[in-house]
Amino acid sequence: MAIRLLAALIALGLLHVQPQLAHWRGDAGYRRWVNQLADTSGTARVLLTVLAPVAACALIIWILHSLPLAALLQLVFGFVVLVFSFGPHAFEADIEAILKAPDQHSRETAAQALCDDCETVPWTTADLGEATAYAALRRRFGVLFWFFLLGPVGALLYRLARQLGHDSSLALDSGARTSARYLANALDWLPAQLMVFTLALVGHWDAVIGAWRRWHQQAVPNSWYLSNPGFLGAAARADVLTDIEGGDGYTEERTDPLHELRRLRDALLRALLAWLSVVALIVVGGWLH
Repeated sequence: MAIRLLAALIALGLLHVQPQLAHWRGDAGYRRWVNQLADTSGTARVLLTVLAPVAACALIIWILHSLPLAALLQLVFGFVVLVFSFGPHAFEADIEAILKAPDQHSRETAAQALCDDCETVPWTTADLGEATAYAALRRRFGVLFWFFLLGPVGALLYRLARQLGHDSSLALDSGARTSARYLANALDWLPAQLMVFTLALVGHWDAVIGAWRRWHQQAVPNSWYLSNPGFLGAAARADVLTDIEGGDGYTEERTDPLHELRRLRDALLRALLAWLSVVALIVVGGWLH
């Protein structure tokens, strides 16, 4: 766990200084692998497409354990996989691009970078907050959750499942596309739940938890893999709208999207620090034990 924490800290630090590192994806080989499996379909194709690279990753880790300087090699390998999995854009850099845009048209154009699998991001506080929360889940929190839980194997599994299920440029049959989306949504569920509770702790507890409860009361029992984690979007909307509800009720006219985006960015940063702090405490507890 200590090596994973150090790899995460290095990766996050370098991405803060050099955001262009997140553009290093090199997924041409993976796309060729997807195309080579065109003779299979449905769930079998998804399993072959995702599990083969993940198995190769696990094999590399097993080999590194037997080499000299194993800890250093595992650190370097974990860092490389993590940077790859954080792509395709630097989440924080996309937020800064919106905040620093010189005019309204530039801001609305920059906001589209937050959208991984949706058509557009409308320029409203609620929609911008929801898109920001989903981008944070899929480019930071989801990757980190599975990385801390399963190591580089988990981070790679999460990234490949997300790409396979939500990248429309990949040529997949309908059965494989559906199965890939189910896998990606299932992998989103746990980190999204933790994100909601962390946002509630660092933001508006009553509003966030209330939105989370309402969503779950209305959701179908198997929504955890059938659809995106809508409870996270609902919680993000509630969080950014809390400060401006009330009065005459015209929330759209009284909302400053940029102000709320800054506040949500700071809340997500505090949430990230909370996650890292918990992992650090687990590492220290392991050493003391």
